[in-house]
Amino acid sequence: MYTPYDIRPEPTHGTRVVTVHGFKGSKVQGCISPAPDSTLAAHCPVKTPARTVTAGKPVAHWNLFGRDSYFRQVFGLAILSFSPTLNPAYSGKPRTCEPFPRIYALCILFIFSAWGFWLHSAPEARADEDITIGLLEEPKTLNVWLASDAWSTKVLSQIYQPLYIREPKTLKLIPWLAADDPVFDAAALSYTVKIRPSKWSDGSDLTSEDVAFTGNLIKEFKVPRFVSNWEFISRIETLDKQTVRFHLREPKAIFLSRTLGTPIVQKKQWAPIAENAKKTQKPLLALLREKVTDPVSNGPFVLKEWRQGAYLCLKKNPHFFGERKEISGHRLGPYIDGIIFKFFGTTDAVILALLRGSIDMFWWGLQQGYLQDLEKDKNIRIFTSEKNALYYVGFNLRKKPFDDIHFRKAVALSTDKDFITTRILQGYALDERSIVPYSNALWYNPDVAAYGEGLSRDERIRKAYEILSQGGYTWKRSPVTLDGKVANGEEIRMPDGNPMKQFTILTPPADYDPQRAMVGIMIQEWLKLLGMPVTSKPMPLGSLIQQVKTRRQFDLFVMGYGNLSLDPDYLRNFFTSRNDRPNGWNTCGYRNPRFDKMADASANAMDTEERKHLIYEMQNIIMDDLPWIPLYSPKLAEAVRGDRFTGWVQMVGGIGNRWSFCTIKPIPKGNAQD
Repeated sequence: MYTPYDIRPEPTHGTRVVTVHGFKGSKVQGCISPAPDSTLAAHCPVKTPARTVTAGKPVAHWNLFGRDSYFRQVFGLAILSFSPTLNPAYSGKPRTCEPFPRIYALCILFIFSAWGFWLHSAPEARADEDITIGLLEEPKTLNVWLASDAWSTKVLSQIYQPLYIREPKTLKLIPWLAADDPVFDAAALSYTVKIRPSKWSDGSDLTSEDVAFTGNLIKEFKVPRFVSNWEFISRIETLDKQTVRFHLREPKAIFLSRTLGTPIVQKKQWAPIAENAKKTQKPLLALLREKVTDPVSNGPFVLKEWRQGAYLCLKKNPHFFGERKEISGHRLGPYIDGIIFKFFGTTDAVILALLRGSIDMFWWGLQQGYLQDLEKDKNIRIFTSEKNALYYVGFNLRKKPFDDIHFRKAVALSTDKDFITTRILQGYALDERSIVPYSNALWYNPDVAAYGEGLSRDERIRKAYEILSQGGYTWKRSPVTLDGKVANGEEIRMPDGNPMKQFTILTPPADYDPQRAMVGIMIQEWLKLLGMPVTSKPMPLGSLIQQVKTRRQFDLFVMGYGNLSLDPDYLRNFFTSRNDRPNGWNTCGYRNPRFDKMADASANAMDTEERKHLIYEMQNIIMDDLPWIPLYSPKLAEAVRGDRFTGWVQMVGGIGNRWSFCTIKPIPKGNAQD
C-alpha cells in the first residue's frame, strides 16, 4: 500500500519521469535544485506544476526536462508542498528523489527500441581495422560549401584538407598540404606558399591550380562562411605547379589563421559545377544546392558508401600525402582501413551502443549524467579536454545603471565563478578570467584584472559595498553595518537618490541549457544580498537572441559561445564601436576609442608578436571596463572503447581531430588499453 508520500522515479523512452504517489485529494509541488532542502520554498530555482491526486492509486508526475539529463542526474527533486488529507502525521519536510540509475533506463530503452534499430541495413560485419563512430544525427550534405552542421563538418574534415592546420599542443599553425611556412613580401604585400607533392583520391596531382581555383570560386560566388576570409585578396598567382602567391589589398592578420585554413577542392571536379551554376539566375544558390555524391578527397579518407538513414562509410585514401610521414612529431597513417559513421538520434541509444561494443567512439560531448555509468565499465575510456568556449554575463551599456563601472564591478565581485564551476557545473568547467579563454594558450592574457578570486561571500559583499558607495549608491538598509558586519541590504538607491529600478537577467530556458538558467538564478540571489531589485528570467533562445541582438531591449543576459575561433579576431568584432548596431556583434553597446584604435591595429598586424601585444592589451581594456563578465568554459568529455584503438591525440576541442584519425591503431585482441 502506498504511503501518502511515496516518490518513485520511473523510466520512459529516452527520458525519466518522477512519480509521486499519494492519497486522493493530496496536493504536491516539487522544486528542482542543486541542493534540495527546507529553505527552497522561498527561493526555488525551478518549480514543477502543482498536481492534485484524483483517483484510486493516485499519481502525480513531472517530466524533469526530458530533453536534458542535467537536472535529472545532477540535481534532485524536493517536494515543496504536500497536503495529505488522510494522514495528519505528515510533517511536510521536503524529501529528495534520488536519480534513477541511467543504466537501467538505457536497458529499458534498448528493449523497446533495439528491434527497430537493427532493422536498418548495416554495412558488412566490420573488420578490426575499421573504427565505428556513433553520431547523434546524420550529415546534412557532402557539399563542402553548404555544410554548416556539426555532423557534415565532422565527415568532411576527413576528406577536404587545408594548406595549414593547428599543431595539437601549441596550437601554432603548421604546414599540412603546404610544404613550408608562407613567405611574406612586405613591399609587395604578398604571401608565397609552396605545396607538398600530393595527389587527389582519383590519382591526379594536387597543384597550385587547385588552390587558386578554390580561392577564386569563393570570391566569385561570395560563398558564405568563407568569403570574409578571402575578400581582401586582390589576386592569386600560380608561379608553377607547386607554388602559389596571394596578393593582398591590405594587411590582414586573419590571412594566416583563417584564409590558409580553408579546405582545398579539386578544380577538375568543381570547375564544371561552377560553370553550370553561373548560367543560372542565382549562381550561389545553384552552387550550394549541388548534390555531391562522390567528393574527390585530398585527405586521409574517401567516401565509400552512404546509406542514408543508417550509416556512412569512409575508406582509407591510398593517395593520402601524409601516409608514413612524420609531421610535428606524429608518424601519420592512417593505420585503420576506414571509418563507419552510424546515426542514432538519441544520446541514450548511442551510449548503449558504446557500452555493448557495437561502436568504438561517441563523437560528441558527454553530459555529466552519463559519466558515472560509463566510468564503471573497464572497457570505456573517458577523455576530458578543454574547449575554446566562453560563457559570460553581458550588460546593456546604453542604460543606467549598467553604464556605470561601479555597478558592473559590484556585479563582477558578487559573481562567484568557483561556485558556478564546482557546484552548478560539477567540476566540468574552468573559471574564465578573460574574453579569450584560458585554453587558447597562444593568445590568452593571464594578467588581466580579476574580481573576487578567493574571497568568501561576506568579503565579496563588503568589497562590492565599498565600490558601490564610492559610486554614490546608498541604501534604505545597508548590506554592511557600521561595525563591519554583513546584513541583507534593502532598497539600494541610485547616485541621484532615487530607488534603483527593477532589472532582469535574461537566460536560456532550463530545458535548453539548465546550467545557464541556474547561473542567472544564482547571480540574482547574490545581487539581492546587496539590496538590488533583480529577477532572473529564462526565455527561448531565439527570443533571447532577438531581444539582445536585434531589439537591444535588455538589462543583463547570460549567453555563451561554445566553439570560438582560435584566432582572437572575434575580440575586435565583439567590442568595436562600429558593430554597435541592430544585429551587430557589439551587443552591449560598448564604445571606447582607444580600444577601437587598438582593435583595428590588431587586425592589420602581420607580425605575430606585435599582434600578440595588441591582443593582450585589448583584453586588459575589456576586463577593466567590464562590458562582459567572463564566467566559465565547459570541459569536453568524450568516450571511446579502450579495448579497440589506441593512439588518440588530445587537443583543445577534443580527440575527434585529423591527428587522431591519422594516428590511432587497432589494439590486438585481449590487450585492453591502460
